[in-house]
Amino acid sequence: MNTGYDAVVFDNDGVLTTPTDRDVLLEAMSDAFATVGVGNPTDEHRRTLMGPSVESLRTVADTHGVDPHELWTAREHAAIEAQLEEIETGRKRLYDDVDALADLEAATAIVSNNQHETIGNIVDHCDLDWFDAWYGREPTVQGIDRKKPTPYYLVLALEELGTENALYVGDSWVDIEAADAAGVDVAFVRRNHRKGYELERAPTYEIEDLEAISGLL
Repeated sequence: MNTGYDAVVFDNDGVLTTPTDRDVLLEAMSDAFATVGVGNPTDEHRRTLMGPSVESLRTVADTHGVDPHELWTAREHAAIEAQLEEIETGRKRLYDDVDALADLEAATAIVSNNQHETIGNIVDHCDLDWFDAWYGREPTVQGIDRKKPTPYYLVLALEELGTENALYVGDSWVDIEAADAAGVDVAFVRRNHRKGYELERAPTYEIEDLEAISGLL
C-alpha cells in the first residue's frame, strides 16, 4: 500500500454517475439491430450486444448475416444517443458526493468502459471540465479488447497525468484487475448497487462514498 498519491483516476458509471438503466440499454440494442436490418432480435442477442467479446459479437453478427463492424457501429451510436437522453433528462446523474472531488490536491482523471463520446457528454453536461483528463472506450471493435480489465485506457491516463503514484477508484472487479495490471492502488466504492457484490481479489481500500477520498490522500 502506497501513500502520498499525486493523482486519482475514477471509473464513471456507478462511481461518478448513476448506472444507466438496463432496460434503456436493451432498447438501444434493439435500435442497433434495426439499423442493420435485423428485426426482432432475441433477448439473448440483445444482452450479448450490450457487453460482448469480439468473438461473441462476430457470432451474433454471423447469425444474422451482417457485418460485425457495422453492427458494432450501430450499437455504439444507439448506446451513445440513449445515454445522452438519460443524461439530459437527469435520469443518469452525478452522485451528490462528486462535489467533494473538485478541490482534491491531486491531478484527476476519468477512465471508463463506456464510450469516449458518452464520457464527453457527461463532462460537458455535468460541468466536470475540472478533470485533467478523461478516457472512454473508442467505438470500434478494437475498443472491445481495450476495455477493462485490460489497463489500456488507464495507462494512457496515467501517462497523460505524468503521475508517479496514482490511486484508481472503481466499483467492480474489472477496476481492481485493471489497477493491478497498471501497477496502481485501487479503492472500491461500495455504493447501494454494490451491496452484496463479492470480490475475488481484495482492493487496497474499500470505501462507502467519494468523500473518503480526501482522507486517502
